[in-house]
Amino acid sequence: MTDSIMSKAATMEIPINSNGDTGTLPEDDSLEQAAKLQWSLDEKVGSSRGTRDLQQVMVSGPNLNETSIVSGGYGGTAEGIIPTSSIKGSSMHHSSSSSSMAADEATRGVAVEKLETVKKWGLNTYKCTKQMISERFGRGSRTVDMELEAQIEVLRDTKRKYESVLRLARALTNHFYNMVQTQHALGDTFADLSQKSPELRDEFGYNAETQKLLCKNGETLLGAINFFVSSINTLVNKTMEDTLMTIKMYESSRLEFDAYRSDLEELSLGPRDAVAMARIDAAQQQYQIQKDKYERLRSDVIIKLKFLEENKVKVMHKQLLLFHNAISAYFAGNQQQLEQTLKQFNIKLKPPGDDKPSWLEEQ
Repeated sequence: MTDSIMSKAATMEIPINSNGDTGTLPEDDSLEQAAKLQWSLDEKVGSSRGTRDLQQVMVSGPNLNETSIVSGGYGGTAEGIIPTSSIKGSSMHHSSSSSSMAADEATRGVAVEKLETVKKWGLNTYKCTKQMISERFGRGSRTVDMELEAQIEVLRDTKRKYESVLRLARALTNHFYNMVQTQHALGDTFADLSQKSPELRDEFGYNAETQKLLCKNGETLLGAINFFVSSINTLVNKTMEDTLMTIKMYESSRLEFDAYRSDLEELSLGPRDAVAMARIDAAQQQYQIQKDKYERLRSDVIIKLKFLEENKVKVMHKQLLLFHNAISAYFAGNQQQLEQTLKQFNIKLKPPGDDKPSWLEEQ
C-alpha cells in the first residue's frame, strides 16, 4: 500500500497557474496523511528493533574475542574483516611451537653428537682389538722400528735397575739412621756413667766423645745419602716415567695405525664398485690421520729418549761422585773432608730439631 502511494506521489503532476502559483489539489490531504502514516510505521519498527538489540547486548554482553578488525574505509566489503581471536591464538601457538622446536633441535643435536662419539669409539676399539688378537696369534703384520724398539727396551731395563738401586739406597738410609740413633743413645749413656763412676770417668768420657763425634759425622753422611736418594727418585719416578708415558702413547698409536692399515688393505683387495670406492676413500683418510699421529709420537719418543740419556748421565755423574766421596770420608774418619763434600754439592743439613713438627702442625 505504501509503495503504491509513494509511486503515485512521485508521478503526480503539479499544475501551475498563470501567475506561477501552484494550484491546490484535491489529493494533497490524502498524500499528506499517507506520508504521516508511513513515517509513524517506520518509527515503530525501528524502535522495536533497537529495543531488542539493546536487550540482547545487555544480556549477553560484548565478547572481546569476537571483536573484528576492519580494513578499509566506511562501507567497505567484508573481505577485510579479520577476527582478533584468530590473530591472538595463531601468534601464541606460533611462539610456543617455535620455542618447543628449538628445544627439541638442541636436545636432538646433543644426542646425535654423543651417539657419533660412542660409535667412533666402538669402531676404533673393535679394530684395535682385532689387530691385537691377530698379532698375538701371528696372523697380522705390525710396524716395527728395530732401532727405536731396542732403545725402549734398554730404557725399561735401566729403569728396573735404577729402581733396585733406589730401593737399596733407601734401605741403607734406614739402617744407617738407626745406627746413628743408637750411637747417640750410647754416647748419652757413656756420658752419664762418667759422672756416676769416678773410677772410670776418663774411660767413659773418651767413649762418650767418640760416639758423639760418630753421631755427628753420621748425620752429615745421612744428609748426603738422602740427597742421593731424592735425586735418584726424581730421575726414576718422574723423568723416566714421563718418557715411558710417551712411549705408551706411541705404542697405542702404532696399534691404531696398523689396525687402519690392515683395514685399508682388506678393502683394496675387494670389489671396486661405487660403494666400495667410497669406503676405500674414507679408510684412506683415516689411515693418513693415524699415520700422521704415529709419526708425530715416534718423533716425540726419539727426542725424549735422547734428552733422557743426556740428563741421566749428568745426574748420575754428580750423584755417584757425591756418594763415593761422602762414604769414603765418613769411614776414613775425615770429618773435614766430609763437610767439604757437602759444601761442594750445595747440601744443607737440617738442624737437629728441625724434623719435629711445629705446634701449628700438631693442632
